[in-house]
Amino acid sequence: MLKQFLNLKISQKLSPQQIQLMKLIQLPTQAFEQRLLEEMNENPALESGKEDDYEKDEFDTEEYDDYEDSEADRIDSEDINIDEYLNSDDTPDYKTQANNYSDDDETKETPFAAAISFHQDLINQLNTFILNDEERDIAEFLVGSIDDTGYIRRSIPDLVDDMAFTQGLYTTEKQVETILNIIHELEPTGVGARDLQECLLLQLKHKTPTESIDLATAIIDQHFDAFVRKHYDKLVQKLNISNEQLRNAIHEIERLNPKPGGSFSGNTKITENIVPDFAIRIIDGELELTLNGRNAPSLHISKDYQEMMQTYKESKDKSSSQKDAVQFIKQKLDSAKWFIDAIKQRQDTLFVTMNAIMHYQKDYLLDGDETRLKPMILKDIADMIGLDISTVSRVANSKYVETPYGTKLIKEFFSEAMKNDQGEDVSTLEIKKILQNTIEDEDKKNPLPDDLLAEILKEKGYPIARRTIAKYREQLEIPVARMRKKL
Repeated sequence: MLKQFLNLKISQKLSPQQIQLMKLIQLPTQAFEQRLLEEMNENPALESGKEDDYEKDEFDTEEYDDYEDSEADRIDSEDINIDEYLNSDDTPDYKTQANNYSDDDETKETPFAAAISFHQDLINQLNTFILNDEERDIAEFLVGSIDDTGYIRRSIPDLVDDMAFTQGLYTTEKQVETILNIIHELEPTGVGARDLQECLLLQLKHKTPTESIDLATAIIDQHFDAFVRKHYDKLVQKLNISNEQLRNAIHEIERLNPKPGGSFSGNTKITENIVPDFAIRIIDGELELTLNGRNAPSLHISKDYQEMMQTYKESKDKSSSQKDAVQFIKQKLDSAKWFIDAIKQRQDTLFVTMNAIMHYQKDYLLDGDETRLKPMILKDIADMIGLDISTVSRVANSKYVETPYGTKLIKEFFSEAMKNDQGEDVSTLEIKKILQNTIEDEDKKNPLPDDLLAEILKEKGYPIARRTIAKYREQLEIPVARMRKKL
């Protein structure tokens, strides 16, 4: 049975222009520059460069609508005011231009070196070995199975089965073991190991034998679990050695590389080239903020499109094709106007938001002491500048600021607050820094467990629970006390 209902509701929808603005705000500098180029390619009404390169034409667009058309296709020329596209004399530079750098500013460029990949380097090394076709195919398959850290994380039987099913290579486990021993002779030493123990043993094998190297080899080969758990007393007792001998052996082990693949200088793992979106400088004891738009073009309306509109305006007999042309032109002008306005709003929003963050963290930015970072959440900045929290989040996300103390990820300035013993709000970043310094200054022969760390921070004025200490320690990638112990 069909029924009809009348339902009244209020819904809020974002306009295409609002969506476009939010997307532009979220883009970091490099992606924003690419987006500008894409829009210029798609919309011929947009041009880059300075508007002063030609004389601006002024004319009344209201005369363009003196032809008759259907209501659906009629163009309201009052919706497009060319002057709005071109007149920006009263607008601050950071709103109208993507580039507010001076020509005298120093240009810093990051050079890039072309290099072969980690796996290709291993394949090239195989050329120094005499192998038949079958052996080379197996060797290349094994090299392809090595991950970026330098390990083969699969068992020999699995490798044999995979070669048979995917490559049509029918071989034996013994033959694969033989070829794997050849892989173990490649550089960097330790590559092709199946676990950490084998990786360390391979590196020790290639070192010149000494008493410490022989002892280190025995420890890794026969007492690996005790070494990993840092049961040094058991090692001294089982190996019948002195603490000094054990200390020397451990020193040799610590010099080894647990991730040999990561040491390859030509590793082609993509390295992010960070381009800061903002720059903060200290001038005469005051902070100065600039937007990074060095490579972003300044946009304006195409002169050719203005001339087309002028030609149509002066034409007495307006043909159907001319009407279609002006329809297309006005659509492109609308699109260009929306995009230019969105850029202006993006630059304005980014500048205002980062300016608020800069002044909120002024104490830190003036001297670089991380303990002076104030507790700051998105709502704090949103309330200061009168924008939505989601907008502040888009500005802070994936964007960087160049400071006198290095390039920082903006969202790292945000942190929760905790109370100290004086009842004052302190940043969790400040507490983590103090915790890190406390651990660095501890006696490595008797490292501090989490409960003692909690007591020390409490004495310093930060009453924090042991479980909170453990959480912060893990976030700082600091191991537990037992794993920090040294002889």
